[in-house]
Amino acid sequence: MKKFFATLAVTAMLCLGTVNAMAQQTEAQAADEQTTEQVAQEQPATVDQSAAEQNEEGGIVALHKTLKTKFIEGGAGFMAATLLCLVFGLALCIERIIYLSLSKTNTKALLANVEKALKNGGVEEALKVCRETRGPVASIFYQGLSRYNEGVDVVEKTVASYGGVQMGLLEKNLSWISLFISIAPSLGFLGTIIGMIEAFDKIQQVGDISATVVAGGIKVALLTTLLGLIIAIVLQIFYNYILSLIEGLVNDMEDSSISLLDLVVEYDAANKQ
Repeated sequence: MKKFFATLAVTAMLCLGTVNAMAQQTEAQAADEQTTEQVAQEQPATVDQSAAEQNEEGGIVALHKTLKTKFIEGGAGFMAATLLCLVFGLALCIERIIYLSLSKTNTKALLANVEKALKNGGVEEALKVCRETRGPVASIFYQGLSRYNEGVDVVEKTVASYGGVQMGLLEKNLSWISLFISIAPSLGFLGTIIGMIEAFDKIQQVGDISATVVAGGIKVALLTTLLGLIIAIVLQIFYNYILSLIEGLVNDMEDSSISLLDLVVEYDAANKQ
């Protein structure tokens, strides 16, 4: 009986050892398979990334070649003239955007500083605050306060008059931007008309309507119109953005001018008492 139990115990130990060995072998195989799968997954990812980068570079090069080809096909003269409208128009737009951005003033802080200066140091101190502040609003304040000795009515008229001057400075060069917006599609249409005339001349020379001759002439003609319309759209977007900036500045100028007149009236009443 003892031999039976001893044999049974030895058999159980051997089975457990065999099971553990098989389990370890299975885990090792699974780990090897997982590592192989990870390597297999990483390699295609690397390959796909390299292929994507190459496709992107190839796409940029292809786009550049296509644009260059279309530019030449459209006629270098009209295409270059239309492109100059974009260059000059964008230059003026950028100049206006920078100027208008620098013209923005914290009107609430300026009014608070002017009010404090009027109470503590009078008009001279308020003029000093205006001189040290940048922007059209501060310039209007300075011109108005500099006429304080001539009366409140004169201050009001000065503020209104100089507000018109500052508004004119804000709208400077907008007429040129509008001109380029109009000229760009006009040049495109002119190139289209000339291209159509050339196409009909070729038809007349050949003596027969050829699809190749007609298609080629019309294609060249329409390219100039396409470029002109694209330039006009781009410049129109910038033009409307500039108008929105000017509108905001004008509203600040009008609102702050009314507040300044209220301060001047209050200061004048306090001095008369």
